Formats: sequence, structure tokens, C-alpha cells
Amino acid sequence: MPLVESRAMLTARPICKSAAHALLSVYLFNVAGAYAQNFPVRPIRMVIGFTPGGQPDIAARMIAPRLTELLGQQVVVDNRPGAGGVTGSRIVVEAQPDGYTLLASSSSIAISPAVYANMPFDTMRDLSGITTTYSAAYVLSVTPSLPAKTLQDFVALAKAKPGQLNFSSAGNGSGMHFAGEMVKQTLNIDIVHVPYKGVPEAITDTIGGRVQFTMAPLGATIGLIRDGKLRPLAVSSPKRVAVHPDVPAVAELGYPGFRVDSWAGIFAPAKTPRAVINRLNRDIVRVLNEAEIQQRFGALGMEAAPCTPEQLDKFLAGQISQVAQLAKKAGIAAR
Repeated sequence: MPLVESRAMLTARPICKSAAHALLSVYLFNVAGAYAQNFPVRPIRMVIGFTPGGQPDIAARMIAPRLTELLGQQVVVDNRPGAGGVTGSRIVVEAQPDGYTLLASSSSIAISPAVYANMPFDTMRDLSGITTTYSAAYVLSVTPSLPAKTLQDFVALAKAKPGQLNFSSAGNGSGMHFAGEMVKQTLNIDIVHVPYKGVPEAITDTIGGRVQFTMAPLGATIGLIRDGKLRPLAVSSPKRVAVHPDVPAVAELGYPGFRVDSWAGIFAPAKTPRAVINRLNRDIVRVLNEAEIQQRFGALGMEAAPCTPEQLDKFLAGQISQVAQLAKKAGIAAR
């Protein structure tokens, strides 16, 4: 009898435990639902890991005022530059997962794991996507003094002078660096990378002819191309862009499938309630779908690119994998 009683007790325990878990799950679901229904009740901080004036910062500052109106709480943009965006990302990773601290990041968030050996967090584990905000092409632009009028001219020149042409970037491991490496590998040319402290410096030295070409974000080059200070040869998007309809895409010039995007997205700390993530996604997407925002983005060479949280998480995982493979091929070692 004691043995039978023991078995009965052992059998009963998991059933009671499962029932308790079920009740707890229902309770937590109801609490999360009520929390999301009342969210937000105080200002929201949107951290940007870069200095003011770049595309991620400009996009966030366009979105914030309208998001403030929709949420009924102030959305405060907070620039925290450093370590290629890692400093700002870490602030958000370590914040309470309650939806009140968000990250507006560029595509650097997919690059950091490949270029920093001692990342203070795991990007996929510690951040949850809300939505991408925009995508933009890079422009393969050359100094006007270079005797290359087309991409074909440029490739022929590079192959005639292996190792003698340089390309500038905003720094080792930057989006511009990886875009240039993609050009180098896809076009099968031997060119030398010259890193700078930022986009302006990289573009300035390309204009001056100290380096021969650059892969700069479209928004940073529109005025310079219009004024004849840079000569555009191709864009990195799958098709031509509205602001430069006469500039072909690399993909249409004999390199099908070529694509490199400068993009940005908004993230929250992992474990932020899904209902809160969905609320933020709904309102940010609503802002991105507004005609005025799309027009303002378009004038800067950016295309509004709203998506679901699940789509952003999947996209980011793919980008991290792609960058890691490119870094390995290009010999870019984590530091």
C-alpha cells in the first residue's frame, strides 16, 4: 500500500504543477494584456548610437514627433554614439524590457558581431525587432578627375591597375567598408580600402581625388552629385532610384543579384511584452505609411520600409550571417 500511495502521489504532482502553470500563464497573459492596453504612461526614450545628422538620426527625428502624437507620450531622441553603434545598443540591451527604452539603429547592428571580438551582448538574443524604418541605396561614386565615365570603364581601369585604386569608407567595419568589399568581390577587382573617421571625411577625400571612389549612402551624395563634385557610376539597389533615374543599378550592368542596402530599424530589449512590441509596431508603421513621411524620406534618397517584428528578426539574422561570410572572404578580422 505505501508503494501504491507513493506512485499516486508522484502521478498527482505533475498534474497539479501543470494546472498551476496553466493558471499562471493565464494570469500573466491577462497582466501583459492590461499593461499593453495602458501603455505608454510616461515618455519613451529612443536611443541612437550615432551622432546627429546621419540618416538613422534624421529618420528617427522624423518619426518621433508623429509617434508622440499617436502614443500620447513624448518620444525623446537620445544620441549615444560610440563603437560603431554598440554603445547605444548596449544601453538598450541593459534597459528594463518595458517598451520605454528603444533603439533606432542602422545596418551597423548586423555588422558589429563580425567586427568586434568582445561584443558585450548577443544581438539576436538580447534585442527584439519592432520594424525596419527605411532602406537606401549606396552610390558607387568616383572623383571627377578619374577617367571613368561608366562602371565598365571603372572595372577596366581597376583591372589595368591592380592594387592602385583606393576606396574610402567611414571606418573599418562600417557599412561603407562592407559595401566596397562587396564591389571588390563581385566585380573581381583588386582595390585598396582606406578607412576614415566618418562619412563626411570619406566623401571629402574622394571629391579631392586622394581616393578614387567610394560607396556612400545615397542621402549623403545627392547634392554633391547634382553639383558635379562626385560622378555616380551605379547604385547598389536592385533597380534605379527616383532621385537619380539616369544612374544604372550594378545589377543591370552584368552583375545580376548584386544588392547592398543601407537600412535602419527600431528595436526593444528582449523580453519586452509582445503586446507592447505589437503596439509600437502598429503606430510606427502607421507613421511610415503616411504620405508626408514617405515624401520626406524620398527627398533624402530613403524609402520607407515598414515590416512586422517577426520579419525584422528574420531579416536581421540573415544580414548577420551574410556579413559574417563577407568578412571572412574579405579577411576582415574581429578586433
